[in-house]
Amino acid sequence: MKIVALAGGVGGAKLVDGLARLLSPDELTVVVNTGDDFNHLGLRICPDLDTVCYTLAGLANPTTGWGRSGETWNALEQLARLGGPTWFRLGDLDLATHLERTRRLKAGDALSRVTRDFCAAWGVRHPVLPMTDQVFETWVLTVEHGWLPFQEYFVRHACEPVVKGFEFRGAESARPAPGVLEAIGAADAVVVCPSNPWVSIDPIFKVEGIKQAIQGCPVRVAVSPIIGGKAVKGPAAKMYAELGIEPSALAVARHYTGRLTGFIFDREDSQYMSDISALGIRAVVLDTLMKTNEDRVNLACKVLDFCALNQTGIRRS
Repeated sequence: MKIVALAGGVGGAKLVDGLARLLSPDELTVVVNTGDDFNHLGLRICPDLDTVCYTLAGLANPTTGWGRSGETWNALEQLARLGGPTWFRLGDLDLATHLERTRRLKAGDALSRVTRDFCAAWGVRHPVLPMTDQVFETWVLTVEHGWLPFQEYFVRHACEPVVKGFEFRGAESARPAPGVLEAIGAADAVVVCPSNPWVSIDPIFKVEGIKQAIQGCPVRVAVSPIIGGKAVKGPAAKMYAELGIEPSALAVARHYTGRLTGFIFDREDSQYMSDISALGIRAVVLDTLMKTNEDRVNLACKVLDFCALNQTGIRRS
């Protein structure tokens, strides 16, 4: 079975890791949100891409889920001593990634090419593709500060401002990175990972041609990032509440209405089964919380089984 996984953030990276432990590089392609990308200290930072790649490489910080394992902070400590901005914490190991990425982008290399080479250096065998090579920026409209670039909202302000809406700047000119449409066209199923629907998954759908390509895939399954009314990680539930929507697995399913054939949510939210099914989506309740590597593989296995059930003729090999 050929799978394309749409991912962003720690939850998405965890499920991608589980899928990668079950599927060969020919069977899994990962398309990653780049709406979070931004410039800081003159460097091009790609948080979601790096989280996915570090996780697949076994380099991610096991405590936070983002950043590098065994990280040191010498450069950041000296930056603080000199009075520089330290609100976005760049570790010494992570800094090398951003330095080399920035150098290559300035030399004319595309982000997709740089990402491919970084994955090869880190031993990541499964294709990891940025959603686009063009600049694409997610902005958050807040009550307190007006429009904020996503990382300023997310990190500098620690998600505290009240959210009123979102804007995707550059969406009108963004084109899918090489290989994205081809992978979706060849896929038996698209899996929307348990990532923030507003700021990790919606940006991918905003890139011209991706939504249409996904709609042509016979199986489109999403995993809810909200369990018991709370986001496992990140501000997804807070965003729903501030936009006047009760945060729940049902809210996530409604968010994706018209884009899915299947929906997976946690047993804790089983009371929503009839309402979700009424949306015309085939749904199933599972244990979706991923605390360990075994949890990642178990959920990935069940996701693949559910994908197979959603399309006649598709069977896991």
